[in-house]
Amino acid sequence: MKLDIYLNYHGNCEQAFRFYEQHLGGTITGMVRHAEQPNPGVAADWKEKILHARIEIGTTVLMGADIPQSEPMRSAYLALTLDSDAEAERVYALLTDGGEIFMKMEQTPFANRFAMLRDKFGTSWMILHQPESQQRT
Repeated sequence: MKLDIYLNYHGNCEQAFRFYEQHLGGTITGMVRHAEQPNPGVAADWKEKILHARIEIGTTVLMGADIPQSEPMRSAYLALTLDSDAEAERVYALLTDGGEIFMKMEQTPFANRFAMLRDKFGTSWMILHQPESQQRT
């Protein structure tokens, strides 16, 4: 069994995935547009939007689609664990640009660097760099 993540976007799934590919080292492994489905029942201005996309970031698969009725994530976060404080700060700067900060990057009892935010695409993130003594082996 494998658990993956599926996100709905309000028309900017391709932008988000291309951003994550470029800045988070992900690899897009699939992207299908609404116009490619049989009997597409979407508005003309949504035909080039994403019906289904897939990106691999590290060992995680993230899938997504453009859904006209979608809303930003509220109570769930993608938790991104980075290898260093510097990398955590770099990713934090990228993802907060045009986004919303819920908890600024700082040291916590469980992490050298920790932050919570929503990026400009509506995806909620936790950015984390744990002390070596707390990292998984």
